Amino acid sequence: MGNITASYEVPRMCRIVIDTCADLTPEIAATLEVDILGFPYILDGVEYTDDIWSTITPSEFYDKLREGSKASTSAISIGQYLEFFTKCAEEGTPTVYLCFTSALSSSYNSACHAAEQVRADHPEFELYVVDNALPCACGELLAMEAVRQRAAGLSARQLAEWANEAKTYIHGYFTLDSLDALSAGGRIPPAAASLSSKLDIKPELSFDLAGALSLIGVNRGRKKALKSLIKSFTENYEFDPTLPLAIVSSDAEKDADWLEAAVRKEPGCADLTILRGSVGPTIGSHVGPGMVALIFWGKNRSEKISLTDRIASRVRGE
Repeated sequence: MGNITASYEVPRMCRIVIDTCADLTPEIAATLEVDILGFPYILDGVEYTDDIWSTITPSEFYDKLREGSKASTSAISIGQYLEFFTKCAEEGTPTVYLCFTSALSSSYNSACHAAEQVRADHPEFELYVVDNALPCACGELLAMEAVRQRAAGLSARQLAEWANEAKTYIHGYFTLDSLDALSAGGRIPPAAASLSSKLDIKPELSFDLAGALSLIGVNRGRKKALKSLIKSFTENYEFDPTLPLAIVSSDAEKDADWLEAAVRKEPGCADLTILRGSVGPTIGSHVGPGMVALIFWGKNRSEKISLTDRIASRVRGE
């Protein structure tokens, strides 16, 4: 791990900003040379800021959820963005913010409104807000490669353009041990969560080009669900040993270990760099304990969408 993070340490040619929904590991967060904005979350009625496991461990957080603690989240406010972007403008370094997907949070819209005001007050300041359209540690892979592209000489404007295209090459597939957390957050009906539990149905989920969650398939039992993640990996991965993979879990390390071992058994994958981490409390509040995800660079996802989805993308200006 030390060698990988060291290779991404570079002088700043522009400021790269991300947020804690990228679920960086603490070590990468400390060495990546990016600014990280903490998302707020509420645990048993008390608001905290996601600090990448500085004040609570993953086991402590997910044990609280198992014991019945209630967790929820809120977005970063316009005021917080205004304060931060204003400081960036006063410092003057061109800035690119790779923001958590707008499909799952209102923070992107807040960031855009704040950026408009800061640009009006500081018209000479370069500030780009990019909807990363990526949940969880997919944002980590994008941020790591963005730092490397900055070192290769991309300007802030070029980096924003690069990120808008590069994000469609990142894949993420995950499964959940239970649908209870999604049900509690209103994302699926309680009856569906109850039926899933009774029938031992484990979903395989991913995300679409907008960053919204999408159902890939369902499996009877956990092991079949994990094998389905490997199947999605073999169908979509494009071999490049210079780019790391990521396996993250919400306190499901045994399943993450199995997943890593299975990836390394695939042809040519034995020595790939695989980053291991924990799903942060912001996303963890919505998925609950037991999530495990496999994330990697692969085929261009935009080439797989249907004709009607392509039309919708053009209408949205994507």
